[in-house]
Order: sequence, then structure tokens, then C-alpha cells
Amino acid sequence: MERHFERELDDLKRHLVEMGALVDRQLDDACEALFGGREDLARAVIDRDVEVDVMDNEIDKQCQNILALSQPVAVDLRLLISALQINNQLERVGDIAVNVAERTEALARSTTFLRTSRLQEMIQIARIMVRDSLDSFVSGSAAQAGRVIASDDVVDNLGRETFRTIVRSMQEDNAKIEPGAVMLILIHHVERLADHATNIAEGVIFLVEAKLVKHNPGVL
Repeated sequence: MERHFERELDDLKRHLVEMGALVDRQLDDACEALFGGREDLARAVIDRDVEVDVMDNEIDKQCQNILALSQPVAVDLRLLISALQINNQLERVGDIAVNVAERTEALARSTTFLRTSRLQEMIQIARIMVRDSLDSFVSGSAAQAGRVIASDDVVDNLGRETFRTIVRSMQEDNAKIEPGAVMLILIHHVERLADHATNIAEGVIFLVEAKLVKHNPGVL
């Protein structure tokens, strides 16, 4: 019975890693589509979102079954709680990948403006945060998770600076009003992307150290 339970937990971890890899691919393709003006790749990201949703449901059901049948305690219970949270955040990251891909058509003729707006830099930082949060889960590194949380302020500050720069460009050039409005929406999506990476990192710290750091960064 104990070995069966251990296999179930190992299987859950594997599925979470697979979910992370799928979402990571979605983000990569969405960013390539956006900054390369590739509407074909954007469509592929949007179509593939159904795979993310299916995996999200499967992991949720797996967690619920283990909770109901095995009644885990201590670190095993923390793993299940963290898995539910991390899975939920990954599904939302997948949604953001779709949101980014959906802006490709509107910005396909404004790639120069897009690339000089620092949005690309902002997305790259958020992308690293997502990957590092997933790596921290795989390695069980609370220290790496803590660094992800600290990076959230970097994205927020860059977001405010980028917002001001885009608005100024829109004021100076009427031709940039329409693409600029789309880019302002993208800033919000990227900030949310960093938030989801932060939430995953908080789940890792809870799993590894049994600490609740949400709204309480002083415990790091």
C-alpha cells in the first residue's frame, strides 16, 4: 500500500513537470509569434490550449483521488496542496500564452515599435521567472523560489517604465495609438505572468519549508 502511494505521488510530480513543459513551449511559441509577426504560429498556440486544459483537469482529478483515498499527512499533504496550486497557476500561464498569441495579428505591422518598447525585455524576465519557478519545484530549492519572488518587483518597475514610454510615443505619433493600445494590454498580461511565476514559487516554499510567504515576504 505504501509503495502504491509513493508511486502515485511520483506520477503526480511527473505530470506536473509535463504540464510545465507544455506551458513553457506555449510561452516560447507565443513570444516568437508576437515578435516575429508569425500569425501561423500564433494560431498553433491558440489551438494547442485545449491540451493545457485537458492536462489541468487530469492533474486536479489525480490530486483529488489521492486526497480522498490515501488521506496523506505532513509533507505528502503539503505536496498535494502545492500541486493543486501550481497546476492552477500553470493553467493560467497557458491562458496568458494564448492572450499574447492573440495580439500577434494586431501588431504584425508594428514589430519595430514593439521591439523598441522594452516589452521584449519585460517578457524575457517574466519567462525566466516561470522557468526558474518550475526548476525550483523539480529541485526542491526554496532559495531559487525566493529569487523568483524577488524578481517580481523588477517586472513591475519595468512595466511602469514601459507603460510611460508607450504612452509618450502614442502622444507624439498618432500612427502609434492603435498598436500602442494593444501593447499596453500586453504589459498587463506580462505582469500577470510574473505574478503566476511568483505564486508557483510560493507554493514551492510551502512544500519545502512549510512556510506561508504570500503577503508576508519577511519570512523569506
